[in-house]
Amino acid sequence: MQRLPGLGLLLGLVTLTGQATAQNATVLYNDRVVTIEQTLPDASDLWVKPADLTRINDFVLKPEGACLDDLCVPVLQDRDSDMYVTRRGQGWFNVTGLADKLQQAHVTDYDDSIWSFGAMPLERRSFLRGGEAPDFALPDRDGNLVRLSDFRGKKVLLLTWASW
Repeated sequence: MQRLPGLGLLLGLVTLTGQATAQNATVLYNDRVVTIEQTLPDASDLWVKPADLTRINDFVLKPEGACLDDLCVPVLQDRDSDMYVTRRGQGWFNVTGLADKLQQAHVTDYDDSIWSFGAMPLERRSFLRGGEAPDFALPDRDGNLVRLSDFRGKKVLLLTWASW
């Protein structure tokens, strides 16, 4: 995780009574810009209401944990944990904690409360396993037509170049 300027700043305002109040945040993920109206103040992690988790990355907090389709990351919810806490009767979920468990890259601009999350490694792996280039044909150096499908099941290195 990379931290941008403002490291260590509290994401909330401290009132005269010494209690932190929630602040809004902007979260960037997969072409989404999600405005979170209330976050739990924390110096380094993004804590959101469980419903906001779904708006951010489609994970749903269920009794068994934070789930996305068939993937579920166990989350203790009956007591405070590194992923879930209850404050004044409201549950809060640690989005950056989930990202860390999933080895998902994220960066933060603490000064402006902007959180940006990269692709989840699980998403990239499924693409690499199932990704298939479309078939095409090109002449080799001798003028013989060669199709990409001729090499199915073999590793192929394609090099391209353009002058522009």
